[in-house]
Amino acid sequence: MSGEFQEWQSEDAALWIALPKDWDDKYSHGVLGVITGSEDYPGAAVIGVDAALHTGVGMLRYLGSQSVSKLVLERRPEAVTVDGKVQAWLIGSGMADFGEDSLTAARVQTALESGLPAVLDAAALPVARDCTGPAVLTPHEGELAKLLGKDRAELRLDPGEWAVRAASTFESTVVLKGHTTWISGPGGDFKVTAPTTWLATAGAGDALAGIMGALIATHSVESESIESKLAALAATAVLIHGRAAVLAGRGGPFTILDLNQAIPCAIREILGLN
Repeated sequence: MSGEFQEWQSEDAALWIALPKDWDDKYSHGVLGVITGSEDYPGAAVIGVDAALHTGVGMLRYLGSQSVSKLVLERRPEAVTVDGKVQAWLIGSGMADFGEDSLTAARVQTALESGLPAVLDAAALPVARDCTGPAVLTPHEGELAKLLGKDRAELRLDPGEWAVRAASTFESTVVLKGHTTWISGPGGDFKVTAPTTWLATAGAGDALAGIMGALIATHSVESESIESKLAALAATAVLIHGRAAVLAGRGGPFTILDLNQAIPCAIREILGLN
């Protein structure tokens, strides 16, 4: 099964990065709603929001807990922290569950029932079936094993096949994260091999989710066929993420905020704008 996956390349990704047109404004270029982070893991929200904004999105609404909002605004004051129209959601990074406060829990439920495309990470994975819109699930090996009730060793034998099975089971696009990331969904089956092993570091998944959310938001404006685009957008996010890691560390280690800072340069390289 894994042999059927297409290796995603820069020339493929270049077709899935939405450049703002001269008539675009902050609303028409895509608005991403983000419900992430918690008192225990506030950094996940800061990292994901920072990554999304470095990827390029018209507006970002952060609608997580009040305590985390303050940290998000300290890092990215352009984030908006009030309810309003969005084109896509990023939910779950850095959250153990959705019961930390009633307002956040209500916002998660509203987002899941909105019918809009959503990136579901970490705590949002177990509620994937509650999402009424097209969804991208972003589990690592252990999370997918738990979702499917399988042993991690079994998944490791053929991760591509399990990504395909999970996509069918949850009727979603699945991004099985790892040194080689396997993406499967209605839009196709792709794989991306990381250009550096230094990506095995805390916060890397939060940054990837932010990049992915931004790309989906910018392609969701007035789009009725976003579900068929999600696999390509997810693969593009993974490619950008890896390229930014190499630029940030120059082949060596890096911090995740350094990776975020390198996202625009990675996008310029992919688009051939250097």
